[in-house]
Amino acid sequence: MSTRHYLVFAVLLGIIAQLPQLQPLLVWERSLILNGEVWRILTGNVTHTNWPHLMMNTFAFIIITFIFRKHIAAKQYTLLIVTISLIIGLCIFTTNMSWYAGFSGVLHGLFGWGAIQDIKSKTKGGWLLLAGLIAKIGWEQIFGGSVSSEALIGARVATEAHLFGAIAGTLLGWVPLLTNNTDE
Repeated sequence: MSTRHYLVFAVLLGIIAQLPQLQPLLVWERSLILNGEVWRILTGNVTHTNWPHLMMNTFAFIIITFIFRKHIAAKQYTLLIVTISLIIGLCIFTTNMSWYAGFSGVLHGLFGWGAIQDIKSKTKGGWLLLAGLIAKIGWEQIFGGSVSSEALIGARVATEAHLFGAIAGTLLGWVPLLTNNTDE
């Protein structure tokens, strides 16, 4: 599957997950997960707080995928996204969060993964991208999320998800199964 087709499919999936009939069934909600709705561990990363939140993350996903496209094969990329989503969904249990929706934690993971792929392939700027990600995550952990982003998405920025995603993606960047060794 081409990167272009992959992006179209992924964007359509995000739009479907945001439909008012589905969105409440997909968000990460602690009490419902503990009562057996375990799919929310994964699907909380697919849905969003509102349409502007979805659009913001969709554009970021397209940009990140474009930047690291030479490292991407559809099957590995899908496995990477699902793995990062599961890690984030499970790690949120270590926080006091009771509700979560958004893809930004996964985006931070994809960015970390891509930076590691650039470093491994000796692509210029890989170390700089990783340093930028570390700086952003550090800033958020000290000072919190962007006030303008919070106003746009109508919720607190889940900086914990950004941290978990960045750590997961960066570590997964070293897993050979999640690396594209072909020119798909």
